[in-house]
Amino acid sequence: MKTDPRELRIDDFDYSLPDNLIARYPLSDRAAAKLLHYSEGVITDRHFRELPDLLPADTLLIGNRTRVIHARLHFPLPTGRTVEIFCLEPQQPVDYALSLSATEGPVEWKCLIGGNRRWKSGPISLPVTHAGHDYQLIAERLERVDNTFLIRFSWEGPQGISFGELLEEAGKIPLPPYLGREAEGEDNQRYQTVFADQEGSVAAPTAGLHFTPEVMENLSSKGLEFRTLTLHVGAGTFKPVTSPTLAGHVMHREYFSVSIELLRRIREQLASNRPIVSIGTTSMRCLESLYYFGARGLTDNDWRGELGQWVATQDSLSRIRPLPALAALIEKLEASDSETFTGYTQLMLTPASQPHVVNGLITNFHQPKSTLLLLVAAMVGDDWQRIYRHAESSGYRFLSYGDSSLLWRRSAGSNEGD
Repeated sequence: MKTDPRELRIDDFDYSLPDNLIARYPLSDRAAAKLLHYSEGVITDRHFRELPDLLPADTLLIGNRTRVIHARLHFPLPTGRTVEIFCLEPQQPVDYALSLSATEGPVEWKCLIGGNRRWKSGPISLPVTHAGHDYQLIAERLERVDNTFLIRFSWEGPQGISFGELLEEAGKIPLPPYLGREAEGEDNQRYQTVFADQEGSVAAPTAGLHFTPEVMENLSSKGLEFRTLTLHVGAGTFKPVTSPTLAGHVMHREYFSVSIELLRRIREQLASNRPIVSIGTTSMRCLESLYYFGARGLTDNDWRGELGQWVATQDSLSRIRPLPALAALIEKLEASDSETFTGYTQLMLTPASQPHVVNGLITNFHQPKSTLLLLVAAMVGDDWQRIYRHAESSGYRFLSYGDSSLLWRRSAGSNEGD
């Protein structure tokens, strides 16, 4: 009988994480990180620079090209204290690229506010210096949206500067809270992947942090294909599951963008039964969402660009094979003459449902009781416990700046795409 993911107990996805195994800083050589290799129940210890040797020659690797923005802004108050405004996602204009490239304000963003009670009323401003010119970044609190606020940003000063440039100059890189330290200057580079070029995330797709130009070159020299999509990682990725079962957890929503060219390559890979390896949980979430978008369109003629949290519980969708689902999505885009598929996904991946698109996952070691750990369990089942026990006893470094793993989907040697 199929398990309903809403009935899964989060205590079954708990483990002890010693503080000394949390990596506060990355290794100076990214590719020197350990790599735990899991295939058909067998665990071996390697190093990340060996990744190209562990992948079949016909593998398609897909990474997340999102770039972390300097989302944490500290505005001074007349009292001498400060308020932190944490930018989460744009609301007006809603498009990330348009909002960050806007050279004329205002723009509106959904934000978290630290010290909100200190901010009595009215706009507040932050002085910013960029390229020898002085600016004033002005924030106006509009309304509360659940546990966030809608903030209108405008700016004064010489023309031509964009909102993204102001963020880059005035803000701080938002390191994960579990690192327990403030961002340092070097984090501006080391908390970005080498293939990041689309600004919008407030957290890095950390599986990609281990890639170096040398590793990328070795992948290419072995004939391995590397492609990218965009999923802007939200702060909700760090949100712990606090309810006893998953039924009480509200999954965060994230924006994604995938080119029709990549969709066609995925279709080809499925049709030829060749492996697809996701670089990170964010890429995997996006890739599996593509399947559900196509399957939903085929069964319900529902082509909306938003996917709900429990879509994987719909039996009518899970009976659709991956290849026709992706083909239907491509056909829909072609009919509308669209080069890109964009939208939002709230999909929660759990061991209650098998992955439909991804064969292998490159990922770091995640927090106990997290939705990211649930996603790992979706790939390897109960063996996640054995994998994590091995990582702990072998001295692997955990979380965002820690070591890596290459996990192959167990007992699923093919995409079964037809």
